[in-house]
Amino acid sequence: MAQLRFYYLKRNKRPTFQSVILAGVHDIRNLRQKIRPDAEHKHNSPWNIASNFDIDMSFSVSDIAGMLTEYEHDHHTGMDIAKLSQLIYDYTSGYPVLVSSICKYMDENQKNWTLENLAFAVKAIIVSRIPLFESLINKLEDDQQLCNLLYRLLFQGEKFLFSAYDSAIQSAVMYGFVKNQNGSLEIANRIFETVIYDWFISSASTNSPIFSEGVNDKKQFIQDGQLNMEKILEKFILHFNDIYGSQPNKFKEEDGRKLFLLYLRPIINGTGNYYIEAQTRDQKRTDVIVDYLGKQYIIELKIWRGEEYNTEGEKQIAEYLNYYHLEKGYLLSFNFNKNKKSGMKTIQMNGKTVIEAVV
Repeated sequence: MAQLRFYYLKRNKRPTFQSVILAGVHDIRNLRQKIRPDAEHKHNSPWNIASNFDIDMSFSVSDIAGMLTEYEHDHHTGMDIAKLSQLIYDYTSGYPVLVSSICKYMDENQKNWTLENLAFAVKAIIVSRIPLFESLINKLEDDQQLCNLLYRLLFQGEKFLFSAYDSAIQSAVMYGFVKNQNGSLEIANRIFETVIYDWFISSASTNSPIFSEGVNDKKQFIQDGQLNMEKILEKFILHFNDIYGSQPNKFKEEDGRKLFLLYLRPIINGTGNYYIEAQTRDQKRTDVIVDYLGKQYIIELKIWRGEEYNTEGEKQIAEYLNYYHLEKGYLLSFNFNKNKKSGMKTIQMNGKTVIEAVV
């Protein structure tokens, strides 16, 4: 960089070029900070001008639909362009590399462009070691402050207001982990979220007894090619009580969702996929949506806050099922009362069937 600047300053005496433009993820100042981390230089820039690159490169639903329309004109697959373009956007939020990766996989491996095959494509991309994901994970491994921020956002359901002066938040935005959604932080897209969740879960799975139980139990939950989610919840209750029943002090409320995902992941791994509904992720409740061989399962995870709050949760999941055009959903409550009654029950709420599990 110093040499480039030298050539620029001497351009009138030694013709080389009239300007230098560097474009990339890093701001030139924090790039210099990585090279020379000493405090006295870390906020200095060797350049006269530094400008933000504010062009939005993401695709809209209509952009994706336009590309699919051109593809359909050439290949005549019979795809439902409107539904597929919306679903691709739902998974990617228009992130160009992810949109292209999904379409490339569908073209090369799934000639039949159906919603089910698109879910397979997303799963295949998530488990592949593409450079984009490797770069994201490397950032998490190298930056503990960034890692802590994303863990608190995902597993603890904490809300963070966007700040232009918080270094962890700015790193998360700069690397594309999060976006500023109406003044609050939100994970950039579903695929990134699942990749980050998987990384955290993989890091925790080595010494996790409940992950091992999920590996051992996997085969008994697959019946006629479909998941028996009710049995998954039933077995999770048993394992949870066996592992943590005698040592409640070692369990924290925010660990509930991580433990359930630790148990669930080896069961659906290789065939199914999951993501978290961002609109319901907070310290009180989280909705997990599982895609497995073209079928969706909605599981609401919540902390027990009393009967009234629990009834409200049952109504919420019934509304959610109606939105997804499903007849059955699941409610997993973590109850820390000493006199709690753990177990399973089935209730009818607003014409929907809700299987409720209490641990």
